[in-house]
This record gives sequence, C-alpha cells and structure tokens, in this order.
Amino acid sequence: MEPTLEVPMNESSAATRNASAKERIEEVLDSIRPAIRADGGDIVLVGFDELDGIVRIRMVGACYACPMSMLTLKAGIEQRLRMQVPEVRSVESVESV
Repeated sequence: MEPTLEVPMNESSAATRNASAKERIEEVLDSIRPAIRADGGDIVLVGFDELDGIVRIRMVGACYACPMSMLTLKAGIEQRLRMQVPEVRSVESVESV
C-alpha cells in the first residue's frame, strides 16, 4: 500500500468552503479512496469526536491485514486530514465488531 496519497483538492471542495468538519473529512477520504482501492483495500469513516479531534476509521479489504496499513494511516491519511481539516488532531484505526 502506498503511503503517499497526493490528490489535490479543488476550489469547490469541502476543504475550502464552509462545511462541517465531518463533511470535510468525508471529502478528503473520498479523494484518498481511489489510491487505496487500487491496492484492493478501502477505508470507512466510523466517526469523528469533535471534542478530542480524533477521527476513527476502519481499514477493510487488503488494508485490514496489510503490514503497511499503519504507515498508510499515519503518514498518508492522518497527514492529509490534519492538513485539510484543522479540527483533526489524530486518526485511529478501529476493528470491526
């Protein structure tokens, strides 16, 4: 799985307009998904705690068992979210229940 997820946001994206933090998080994740799906995986937004700034996602498909998933999570997904959604402080992976 590639940890470098360079997908530019355009001027009409949620990251550049007045949208809720959760909407902006979803848009950033939508921009990242094609790269993750190309490797046979996907990510699902489980939730966002506005008080502590923690985004919780579930890694599925090939991402679930991939040894690079934590690198993708921290160096790719978390970095992009923190850059484009200032309310995000951290991203955590949660397991299926």
